[in-house]
Amino acid sequence: MKVIFLADVKGKGKKGEIKEVPTGYAQNFLIKKNLAKEATNQAISELRGQEKSKEKAHAEMVAEAEAIKAKLADEATLVQFVEKVGPDGRTFGSITSKKIAEELGKQFGIKIDKRHIQLDHPIRALGLIEVPVKIYQDITGEIRLSVKEA
Repeated sequence: MKVIFLADVKGKGKKGEIKEVPTGYAQNFLIKKNLAKEATNQAISELRGQEKSKEKAHAEMVAEAEAIKAKLADEATLVQFVEKVGPDGRTFGSITSKKIAEELGKQFGIKIDKRHIQLDHPIRALGLIEVPVKIYQDITGEIRLSVKEA
């Protein structure tokens, strides 16, 4: 009996796979526990449609990420911060990934999740700083910051 796996089953198949399994195993175990469903023509075409829509969504996300990367690479995209500075040349407050994400949204309208900004530690120095950011899966970019004294 041909079945479409709805979940990973160790030793048998992965989610979305279509495989031939013994009829008794399919009816008494896989289908009963909602681990698989019978591979009818309708179910197979439904699976293909889902795969196509996932591919389309993935392609859209990649295109959007590439557009954001291009915006970040533009010379005009320089996030400005004006901070109070102590006598030792370090800022009083630190610039965190949350602050960077907020300023990027305010100054340029670019929305990036603060968890994707890869800061080892909060920034407390003045000057020009480049911060790496993971935009989507394997697409990364750089956010350029300018930290000046108030």
